[in-house]
Amino acid sequence: MRDGLPAAAPARLLTPPCCDEGRGREVAGAPTVVLVGNPNVGKSTLFNALTGARQAVGNWPGKTVRVARGTWDAAPGPAVTLIDLPGTYSLEPRSPDEELTRDLLCGAERRPGLVVAVVDAANLARNLYLLAQVLEAGLPVVVALTMADVAASRGLRVDPGRLSAELGVPVVPVVPRRREGVDDLAAAVADALRGPVVPSPPPLGEQAEQAVAALLPACAATPWPPRLLATALLGGGADVPGVPEELRERAARQGELLLASGAADDEYGGVPALLAEGRYAWAHRVLSASAERRGAAPSWSDRADRVLTSRLFGVPAFLLAMWGVFAATTTFVAPVQDLLGRLFDGPLSGSARDLLAALGAPPWLTGLAVDGLIGGVGQLLTFVPLMLVMFVLLTLLEDSGYMARAAFVADRLMRLVGLPGRAFLPIIVGFGCNVPALSATRILGHPGQRLLLGLLMPYVSCTARLTVYVLLATVFFGRAGGTVVFGMYLLSVTLVVTMGLVLRRTLFRDLAQESLLLELPPYRMPSARVVAVRTWQKLSGFLRTAGTVIVGTVAAVWLLAAVPVGVEAEFGQAPVEHSALGAVSDALAPVFEPLGFGDWHAVAALSTGFVAKEAVVATMAQTYGSQEPKDSSRPGTLAPALRDTFEATSGGHPVAAVLAFMVFLLAYTPCMATLAAQWQEIGPRFTLIGLVTQLSVAWLLALAVFRVGRIFL
Repeated sequence: MRDGLPAAAPARLLTPPCCDEGRGREVAGAPTVVLVGNPNVGKSTLFNALTGARQAVGNWPGKTVRVARGTWDAAPGPAVTLIDLPGTYSLEPRSPDEELTRDLLCGAERRPGLVVAVVDAANLARNLYLLAQVLEAGLPVVVALTMADVAASRGLRVDPGRLSAELGVPVVPVVPRRREGVDDLAAAVADALRGPVVPSPPPLGEQAEQAVAALLPACAATPWPPRLLATALLGGGADVPGVPEELRERAARQGELLLASGAADDEYGGVPALLAEGRYAWAHRVLSASAERRGAAPSWSDRADRVLTSRLFGVPAFLLAMWGVFAATTTFVAPVQDLLGRLFDGPLSGSARDLLAALGAPPWLTGLAVDGLIGGVGQLLTFVPLMLVMFVLLTLLEDSGYMARAAFVADRLMRLVGLPGRAFLPIIVGFGCNVPALSATRILGHPGQRLLLGLLMPYVSCTARLTVYVLLATVFFGRAGGTVVFGMYLLSVTLVVTMGLVLRRTLFRDLAQESLLLELPPYRMPSARVVAVRTWQKLSGFLRTAGTVIVGTVAAVWLLAAVPVGVEAEFGQAPVEHSALGAVSDALAPVFEPLGFGDWHAVAALSTGFVAKEAVVATMAQTYGSQEPKDSSRPGTLAPALRDTFEATSGGHPVAAVLAFMVFLLAYTPCMATLAAQWQEIGPRFTLIGLVTQLSVAWLLALAVFRVGRIFL
């Protein structure tokens, strides 16, 4: 017993999840600590600071919710397994992400040994509401206080010592971006793990407390924390699993008594509003006792937001920022790409060919190694500098706090298609890769919204497509290539909105609107360390995906290109156009003749692109490169061959044809991995509907681009 209340069920150590990305390594038997907090309080930045590169991201066992985990050497205490839970405003879940956080903190299985509650000092009252529920969960808690500098700039000074006394838990100020306070946090966590103390829950008001007390004995017989279960049931928590019907009925009767006594009023939210008022009243008392407010002039962050989030300048500012990213990427990286291309195309290929000849390798092995692996993979690797620069620039925008403003600016655009503004956040993720973006749709609370966004996500242009855009834009548009690439991303957003409007007026007519709830972090100078870590995570993820997919695809393409069809030739010696690859691609080419690129080279590239867009460039390099004379000491470059192909297939309109090709590449199925993710997220029926729709839209849109382009270009 503690303060007259039954103790919560003893916490069981969390079994770390199986994750499929990253380099997370756990220490056997290590205690588990979870990070909990509102969105944009610095939680993930703190996680990165504590774990460094020893982290991984993957689905939680039994749930389609991705979480990050890693090992934290919390000296002077033991190493711990650290879990970064999805950001949430409450333990009353409205989405699968929030439901996972609630179930993990409150369920009988896999409960953590300790909670580190990350609290934003600049928005203390709102953050304390979630903390009130965490304290009700009956777990040891340490508070990591962030954004103290932002609070000070707004005239609010929070005293950590007084805040700790009010909460009854340790409070440690931290600046995750500069790793300040990390050692003090480690010491507090070590102390809490050595002698765990369950803090007292905050009071909710006399009448609410009486109703809670009446339910506690029955709640104590369940696996859930008694007090949190009691408040959840009083608030109408029908989604709490494993609760006897008798207990639900008892909670309903207590709610009726609160309404009858006048303590709660149905007109003003009923019992849930009464409980929320109690938590907020406690939060404001804590705030008054632990913080001092002084007058402060509007910060430069507030002044910047008046421009960057305004109706007039918000969208143009976002478009200008994105144009700058793509223009800088293509301009600065082109010389490095050309240098790497010459390296793979000349000395490396020539040396490999000479070495294999000296070793007496058969011609087919030389072809596979030189024309296949080195030619295909080498062409893709020339895009690594491009990916690096783009990831750095996008991470700078993200770490500066601007991307949250972009979601705010996009709110009205998203609401046109029946989606909330925060739906733009998965779309931003989709510009990196559609697969995690589909997982990120779980931040939306309504199943219909998740389904709609899941159908729209394949139209978001991922980085794998970017490699093809840059290649073709550089070859056909020169210095204007960056603007053309930016135009492809603008078209991607237009497609998302247009297809969203179509679906909104057909399959999703009954989808309810939802107002935007989004935390805007303060603007800040990006941290070099944070930018480096996040850039490496994104780049290494791209390389792992590209490496595994490309090697297999390149080998398969070469094997198909090595099988002679219609001519008498040895394996690997037939011209590619007379191979199995050439025959199949040539048979499909008439489908694309009206689009201006009815050539087997283009069709072969699009076919492997169905597996993974990273393979398109490699396939182009392979099919063109393998036509070079076998004794050539310096194979020809890809650019002239591409120009000749599109010139021939378009009837003298290569620019219109290449734009149609890029548009088709944008709109048709992203890759097999995306299809698999859609299958998991939205089910087989809607995945197949989406697949047919994407192919149809891609063909019709490319046809329109080519037909109109022939007139004006």
